[in-house]
Amino acid sequence: MTTPFSFRNDPAVPHFDDSSPIAVMDAECAICSWGAKMIHQLDRSGTVRICPVQSPLGAALLRHYGLEPTNPASWLFIDEGRAYTDFDAVLHAGRVFGGWGRLTLVLRLLPRRLRDKLYIWLARNRYAIFGRADLCGTPDPSFRKRLLQ
Repeated sequence: MTTPFSFRNDPAVPHFDDSSPIAVMDAECAICSWGAKMIHQLDRSGTVRICPVQSPLGAALLRHYGLEPTNPASWLFIDEGRAYTDFDAVLHAGRVFGGWGRLTLVLRLLPRRLRDKLYIWLARNRYAIFGRADLCGTPDPSFRKRLLQ
């Protein structure tokens, strides 16, 4: 695990406002687009921002944390400078959102190895199962304000 806000010292990561949580996700994946819409609905504070993996910032953040932007299993949630990946990111995000977001904590009932295998399987097969979507093409202005590009 890296130290909090370690990306600030990485010259490959463009400067951005890191004062609120950020979810780095695939902007072309239908399940990721659905996840981004859920973030928008569940995050009552309106502070969590969404950064496409395909953007320079998203790709740089993934690389900083040892993830490959082209790897379908790469999903990142950064909160208070700390990085969470895979289902751990989903669980942490659910905790941050509270309310209905806490339903994600049910996933903790699954053993970690099973959770990890399930996450990787879903990630690798996401286009075949769920199809493609354009996260950045969402017309909702309040949603678009969350996007970091």
